[in-house]
Amino acid sequence: MRTTHRPFTTLALALCLFMAALEMTVVSTAMPTVVSDLGGIQSYAWVFTAYMLSSTITVPIYGKLADLYGRKPVLLFGTGLFLVGSIASGLSTSMDMLIAFRVLQGLGAGAMQPIALTIIGDIYTLEQRAKVQGAFSAVWGIAGLAGPLTGGLIVKYLTWHWVFFINIPIGVVVMGLLVLFFQEELKRKAAARLDYAGAALLSAGVVALLFGVQGTGRTLLALPAAVVLLGAFVFVELRAAEPVIPMTIFKIPAIAISSTAGALFSAAMFGATTYVPLYVQGVLGGSATMAGGMITPMIVGWPLASLVAGKLMLRTGFRPLIIGGLGLSVVGTGLMALLLKPGASLLVPEIAMGLFGIGLGFTSTALLIAVQTSVGWELRGVATASNMFFRTIGGALGVGLMGGVLVTHLMKDPRVPVSAANELLGPEHGRGLPPAILETLSGALGTGLSINFWIMCAAAVAAFSAGLFFPKVKRVTTPVNMSDVTATH
Repeated sequence: MRTTHRPFTTLALALCLFMAALEMTVVSTAMPTVVSDLGGIQSYAWVFTAYMLSSTITVPIYGKLADLYGRKPVLLFGTGLFLVGSIASGLSTSMDMLIAFRVLQGLGAGAMQPIALTIIGDIYTLEQRAKVQGAFSAVWGIAGLAGPLTGGLIVKYLTWHWVFFINIPIGVVVMGLLVLFFQEELKRKAAARLDYAGAALLSAGVVALLFGVQGTGRTLLALPAAVVLLGAFVFVELRAAEPVIPMTIFKIPAIAISSTAGALFSAAMFGATTYVPLYVQGVLGGSATMAGGMITPMIVGWPLASLVAGKLMLRTGFRPLIIGGLGLSVVGTGLMALLLKPGASLLVPEIAMGLFGIGLGFTSTALLIAVQTSVGWELRGVATASNMFFRTIGGALGVGLMGGVLVTHLMKDPRVPVSAANELLGPEHGRGLPPAILETLSGALGTGLSINFWIMCAAAVAAFSAGLFFPKVKRVTTPVNMSDVTATH
């Protein structure tokens, strides 16, 4: 009988996470150039939110499927769909096409990170996992260094389309390694069916919620619809034989608090990676490479802190790392809100993003391992995916809310055409525009983004407040008996 070749499987998982991390930094670097080429700055946020929305909806579904049918087929399917979406995104000729294919790309991405991290939890012991999760975070650091430089070089010497095409060779290697070297034995029978009603209600509720936070006329209808749909989802899940997200897992304090804090700090994180490059290029007048480089300190600081967290965790427990990390994230976002002004030095976003990344490195590693050690194999997939779900939904809602704020300010003056905003983000930074329009537009962009930085800071403060309630335990050495949890329901 064939067995898993752990080194090659680990390499495949590392490349899978590298591809996801590289995608984030490369696309953020290239987006101002994309807008100057395709137009549609009013849809700027949707290039990110469409991707995060579709990946958010599918994360818990993929997690449940992985527990029912195994990790391997789910990860292979998700990676393949991600590649199809990448190719289609690269072939886009309009902003609407790009947004549509980013949805397809996100449908595949929903499987990649949570299932890869679940497999790590399967093939390594707790002691090994603390070190391996920290080492895996170094993948994000490498991608953080390579992403902005790669994106800048692609925009300069090729075309922005290639920021999507670069996923193809990496994805093919990932799928080949998984097929050849990862073997698994299911620990439960796949007799149960997926809760389709719950999945449909969750998808509809998340879509309505995202439309609701956009701040447009649809808000009055979308937010009540989201409340009804998500309420119905909880009602269905409490009675489903195989729920998409078992509500009982949130009776475990580590999972409940990890979900809350994760959603809040992700709103700040995705907001920073989306709007700090836009501020640098649109307000401070930096190049695409300089704008993308602002993300690098965060993504380098994150894995370095994760490596340290992996070594400290077994001695200090989860709580000190969580609270300390979230405290640093408050400092980082506070610096952005206070000091990022027109004419500011580029050192400001670099230092702020570095502190933010270090804080998130401590926090995210501790939260993820706390969740995985709280349940057994049969629920590890859904527990990990649920944690990723709340992180991605927090990011999607945060970016969506900030996008609504930005569009409101850019469209505030009817005398300024949308095409002028697109031109502002081009390589000439709007130098061909009339001085009065350029001044009005730059001011509106700067004001909208400044408000967004305060929203990021508020999200970080709320995450820190949630982290203060994390239980004072050193670590969970044995999985929680879910029958005991269910019995208290």
